[in-house]
Amino acid sequence: MAAPNLTTTLPAPGRGRSRERARPQWAGWLFITPNLIGFLAFTLVPLIAGIVISFTDWNVVSGVDGISWVGLSNFSALMSDAQFWKAMGRTFLYAGLGVPLTMLGGLALALVLNGPVVGRGVLRLIFFFPHIVNSIAIGFVWLLLLHPSNGVVNNFLRTLGVENTPSWLVSQDWSLLTIIFITSWAGMGFHCVIFLSALQSVPPELHEAAQIDGAGWWRRFTTVTWRSLMPTTTFLAIMSMIGHSQGFGLIAFLTQGGPGDSSTTLSYYMYQRGFQYYQFGYAAAIGVLNAIGVLGLTALMWRFQKGRGLYS
Repeated sequence: MAAPNLTTTLPAPGRGRSRERARPQWAGWLFITPNLIGFLAFTLVPLIAGIVISFTDWNVVSGVDGISWVGLSNFSALMSDAQFWKAMGRTFLYAGLGVPLTMLGGLALALVLNGPVVGRGVLRLIFFFPHIVNSIAIGFVWLLLLHPSNGVVNNFLRTLGVENTPSWLVSQDWSLLTIIFITSWAGMGFHCVIFLSALQSVPPELHEAAQIDGAGWWRRFTTVTWRSLMPTTTFLAIMSMIGHSQGFGLIAFLTQGGPGDSSTTLSYYMYQRGFQYYQFGYAAAIGVLNAIGVLGLTALMWRFQKGRGLYS
């Protein structure tokens, strides 16, 4: 009986290994493909399209054939647009007050919840809940609370003896400040959860060593806690700044940029130019400048925090 020919039944050396190496690579691509498609369709392509449109004059109604190339005309027109500069000033005020207020509120809540508080998990959920609620629902609730004549807030102020209660959302003096407060209130829960997670990761030995050295509560906070929170603080500051630069929902629902233009920020001014006046090239130019400003501030904040953290 002849011996079997093993060379015809065994795979070629290395072929099975290369096939095994190829399978995980294809599996990885299959996992990231849905997210990659979403990123391309809803982030990268619109971003590139917005940059291109900023150099054109287009009203959308005329279709693609109505696009005309104007170069830097939209950007030069913005430099002499008084409404643009006013909206930019309000955006700086909106972010300049809103970001610190949101972060300080979130940090204060996190410091309290990091201690021996009864029902800490439930409180954490309650504070985080506004972050996941639709901005229209938040606006509707505050619209009822801040009603000039029947709102809970003004009725409470009247019981304290305040006769001329503010018209929170229909006053040029109060509308933007009111929206800043509502936005900060809605964002404090998210900041609280992130700060609380960072606080719980601080090694307790550092606090014990500082306490042995005679450091008080404030000294331990500034030298141990705050420096440990520096990376988290930078992350939250950047995310909050980006969110405030894109703030639109509450403004559109509560004030529509008014009264007058007292609460018109860059994002709402961009909406007005694009969807009310059909100047999509001009609106895209506003968006490009807004993005450049946010990128510049992000780079400054990132550079500022280097070397200031406990572990950097």
